[in-house]
Amino acid sequence: MALKNCIAKTKDKAVYLENGVAVKVFDKKFPKAEVLYEALNTARVEDTGLKIPKIYEVSKVDDCWAISMEYIEGDTLYELMKKNPSKTDEYIKKMVNLQMEIQEKRVPLLNKLKDKMIRQIDSLDELDSVRKYELLTRLDGMPKHIKLCHGDFNPKNIIVTKKNEWYVVDWVHASQGNASADVARTYLLFALEDIALADKYLDTFCEESGTDKRYVQQWLPIVAAAQLTKNRPEEKEMLHKWLDVFDFQ
Repeated sequence: MALKNCIAKTKDKAVYLENGVAVKVFDKKFPKAEVLYEALNTARVEDTGLKIPKIYEVSKVDDCWAISMEYIEGDTLYELMKKNPSKTDEYIKKMVNLQMEIQEKRVPLLNKLKDKMIRQIDSLDELDSVRKYELLTRLDGMPKHIKLCHGDFNPKNIIVTKKNEWYVVDWVHASQGNASADVARTYLLFALEDIALADKYLDTFCEESGTDKRYVQQWLPIVAAAQLTKNRPEEKEMLHKWLDVFDFQ
């Protein structure tokens, strides 16, 4: 089956629109286990009733693994924020409330966020054993929660339809864990592009949720270390700064 209408593309996957269905086709070298894991994660989150694209099937397209899912037509929140900067405060507040709605859900079969972070920190060759120990000690001391965490919650993964329905996409990194860790990650993703917007997001989240900002900030060195495993050269300088922002006492 030859797919022609490509609507999005990265280095290891492309999304096609075929008869009203979004077909995400992975590179031939992309691990089968990771494709199945993404589909399973998404299906488990789908059961919560949250507005996310529904999974239809996992199949092969031209000898490549593919996931077919519901196509959600609309603009990403990222695009809307660029088009309508005067609405930034409104968009951020709505985004925060959507994130809080997600965190109210429980998906007990998802992997634990703490376990994933331990593996990520352990895998970092660029950190010495002392720094790894400090990070893992801090992580071990964090409260153990089982809230649904998206893992990559940012405006590029939110689609807003013409009816103003907000859908959250890309659930491959979903896990169960501490909500403030997920908030710290969203803050970090904002900060990598716009620190002022990151601060606005964090202030809004803490105000809306009644969370002490210092509690979220305690996660920043841990989340920065986990982000280093993405191995993106353009991010490394800032991530290493976040590793040093707070002492580990």
